[in-house]
Amino acid sequence: MRIGELARRTGVSERSLRYYETQGLLSSDRTPGGHRDYPERAVDRVIRIQELYAAGLHSEKIRQLLPCMRDGDGGPSVIATPRLVADLTAERDRIDRMIADLIRSRDTLDEVIEAAREA
Repeated sequence: MRIGELARRTGVSERSLRYYETQGLLSSDRTPGGHRDYPERAVDRVIRIQELYAAGLHSEKIRQLLPCMRDGDGGPSVIATPRLVADLTAERDRIDRMIADLIRSRDTLDEVIEAAREA
C-alpha cells in the first residue's frame, strides 16, 4: 500500500511515517517510480509504534524493542532476550513512578480546589 493509504488506515501523518522510516522503526519497498510501498503488516507495526510512543518510550528504545515483538498481537517473538525484559521492566517502573507523581499532583490539586470552594 502507498504511504497515503497507510496514513489513512492508522491515523498517523505521512510525515510521521517517513520519520519512522528514518529512525529504523518502519520499512518500505520502492516502486519503479520511487513511491513507498508498504506491506499489509505495516498497519499493525505503525499501531504498535504509536502505542510504545504513548507509553513514553523514545525512538531508540522502540527500535530495539520492535524486532522482539510480533506485530499482530504485540507478544514477544522468539528473539526476545533477558536484557530486553530487564529494559522493559525498567521502562515500566519509570512509567509507574510517573503515574505515582501524577496522582500526587492530582491529589494536591483536589485539596486546593476543595479549600478554594470552602473559602
